[in-house]
Amino acid sequence: MNGWIPVRVAARWMTARDVVALQLVLEDGALPEVETGAHVDVEIAAGLVRQYSLTNAPGAAAEYVIGVKLENPSRGGSQAIHARMQVGDRLRISPPRNNFPLDPTGDSALLIAGGIGVTPLLSMARALEERGRSFTLHYFARSTEHLAFPEVLQAVGANCVLHLGLDPAATQAALVSLLSQRREAAHLYVCGPGPMLDLTLKRAADSGWPTARIHFERFTAIAGASAGDPAFEIVLAKRGRAVVVPEHLSIVEALRLQGIEIPISCEQGICGTCLTRVLEGEPDHRDAFLDDAEKARGDCLLPCVSRARSGRLVLDL
Repeated sequence: MNGWIPVRVAARWMTARDVVALQLVLEDGALPEVETGAHVDVEIAAGLVRQYSLTNAPGAAAEYVIGVKLENPSRGGSQAIHARMQVGDRLRISPPRNNFPLDPTGDSALLIAGGIGVTPLLSMARALEERGRSFTLHYFARSTEHLAFPEVLQAVGANCVLHLGLDPAATQAALVSLLSQRREAAHLYVCGPGPMLDLTLKRAADSGWPTARIHFERFTAIAGASAGDPAFEIVLAKRGRAVVVPEHLSIVEALRLQGIEIPISCEQGICGTCLTRVLEGEPDHRDAFLDDAEKARGDCLLPCVSRARSGRLVLDL
């Protein structure tokens, strides 16, 4: 990736059970200013890149603060950070990118966070408070020891409502109650585990929230390649080559086996780095990056997770 920024780990602390916080700084000077809801790519090791949301207040540039949850099972990134990354370590990050911006319109905001999904919403809460806009942050977590960045939550004060230790039925009831109290010009922002996110989006739609006022971010793709998926052919228009993608591989993996590398980062259909134009054929979208309208157009796909509904795709590669 072009534009990598070398940084140093200036501080490290356990901000919640299984969640480590890292403060990243430049050796000299200021980092790029942060937009609310932004994230950075973190190069944990050669070839190992993951995305983490920034908790920073808007405009902050002296340091970046991220929270990394130890996933079980881990794909390698969170485990490496928890086990090996220490104060003084040097690494590289990308400039901030924002797929989850705060909408400048609306008179109020409802923020719903599940687990580590609170990190971008902390940035939003800080921005809304600074701008004097009405908001409430509802944070769902297993217990008090699972609450990340309690110092920020304390600063948010009465605008933060905690929902601790709820079972699925109680979580659903709480979400139904929250979403049924929609204010006319309110915006909804939600980030958390896939099942909770899907439930929140469904209940929001059932409660009449306009699509344009619903904003969300996923940490994982909906699905990738799996046994039983039919094989298909891709044609690389610029290279004049055809490659078969078997049932158990992604397009990126099939290309890699042919010695063809394309820009990638998360390989989960989240970040958009590998976004590729589709010239012919019908994609089978399995990413969490494109919105419904972009998927319906069928003129692009994320080859790290998406496949084909047609037997053949022609890509602008």
